[in-house]
Amino acid sequence: MTHIEHKEKAPSKIRFTIIVVSDSRYKLFKEGRKVEDESSLIAKRAIEENGYEVSNKDIVPDDKEMITGSILKYVGQDDSDAILTIGGTGVARRDVTIESVKKLIEKEVTGFGEIFRNISFQRIGTAALLSRAMAGIVREKPVFCLPGSPQSIELGLKELILPEIGHMLKHIRE
Repeated sequence: MTHIEHKEKAPSKIRFTIIVVSDSRYKLFKEGRKVEDESSLIAKRAIEENGYEVSNKDIVPDDKEMITGSILKYVGQDDSDAILTIGGTGVARRDVTIESVKKLIEKEVTGFGEIFRNISFQRIGTAALLSRAMAGIVREKPVFCLPGSPQSIELGLKELILPEIGHMLKHIRE
């Protein structure tokens, strides 16, 4: 079968969980205040424009245990087919999303991070090397880790994740 035939047999109903990793947004969330997050709004819009849905959204701080706990919670739910983390993928001391997710991954999808950085390099130059965007499979569910910038969300979702998510899920579920 070619990749085109695979895509034709891919699931069409796909539900995403969005996990925002941010100390400042988590603080607002815990205080019961309004959380403005342009990147998660862009992600939700892109997902829905492709005919998929966002079934869950969580906000956690840059804390390894809370990130890991949130991912484990949602990979265990039937209403979540894929997880998207937003933020915490840089090189700052508090950026621990990648370390948190890596210890859960059963299979890393190395091409995702490679292609993400390649396209980023073409657009923003050498600053792309600071991105540690990655993807992998946790308990038969894809987990994508994107930087928190709106441009990164657009790139990751529209150019990489959404065109291939059905194809990816088809293979994961075989």
